[in-house]
Amino acid sequence: MSSTRLLSVILNDGHFMPMLGFGTSAPRKVAMSNVEEAVQVAIDVGYRHIDSAYSYLNEEAIGQAIRKKIANGTVKRTDIFYTTKMWGTFSRPELVQRGLELSLQKLQLSYVNLYLVHYPVSLQPGEEFIPMDSQGKIIFDTVDLCSMWEAMEKCKDAGLARSIGVSNFNRRQLEMILNKPGLRYKPVCNQVECHPYLNQSKLLEYCKSKDIVMTGYAALGSDPGKEWVKKDNPVLLEDPVLNAIAEKHRRTPAQVALRYQLQRGVVVLAKSFTEKRIKENFQVFDFQLTPEDMKTIDGLNKDMSYFENIL
Repeated sequence: MSSTRLLSVILNDGHFMPMLGFGTSAPRKVAMSNVEEAVQVAIDVGYRHIDSAYSYLNEEAIGQAIRKKIANGTVKRTDIFYTTKMWGTFSRPELVQRGLELSLQKLQLSYVNLYLVHYPVSLQPGEEFIPMDSQGKIIFDTVDLCSMWEAMEKCKDAGLARSIGVSNFNRRQLEMILNKPGLRYKPVCNQVECHPYLNQSKLLEYCKSKDIVMTGYAALGSDPGKEWVKKDNPVLLEDPVLNAIAEKHRRTPAQVALRYQLQRGVVVLAKSFTEKRIKENFQVFDFQLTPEDMKTIDGLNKDMSYFENIL
């Protein structure tokens, strides 16, 4: 059996997705060489699920890391589950595939395992990453989510993406796609911010009822050095409750936060650019949180997002 299938979830289209992924969204101060090195370390450690996006501006470095690890025999392409995301400037149906092709060019790969609609928000097409008017206001575009989804389905038909899904969608937006007349492929997953301070329990329940996997990003909180991150939020990994549970299990607070999601059935992304932490964050399959631990962590929910809502 391929190592990709170990500790994986079966998606509603039959493909396997590893439950623990390596996240690569980084503050601009992180050099591309660090990103490439971190991805190589992650693959050496055992991560087989790598998550990025067109908007992270690092897919050349990630592609290079993956190709080096394939070339030296560490992995085969079929062992790697790679996710990218369509940025809002490619939302028009005629541009959706182009957005994916640009990512594939940067990666120098022939397909991705998962292509996500990054946000349920369309931006004016063009060279500008975030198009602004003369007053500094974001220029949005009006694209119907259902026609955008039809273009996503064509990317799957073309073999450029094995699976397709969404990110940052709420229940109403998911329902728009699920209730679309002539729907050919359901989203396989909805990737959302998810951590003990924002545990998304209602959305998780809804996704499970529709056979849609929830993937959690910012599972360890988020770096206030990143753009769009609020500067005054409490630091998740300093939470006394999380630390007490970690101490009891002789684990790090990060390992407990990741294990919490795995036990809820959430595919979780762990992100670090430090070798020691990349290794530590992978060591989450050899211990179990008790039902009491889970309940206690559930109680930390404050419905608090780490991110500024600029889109």
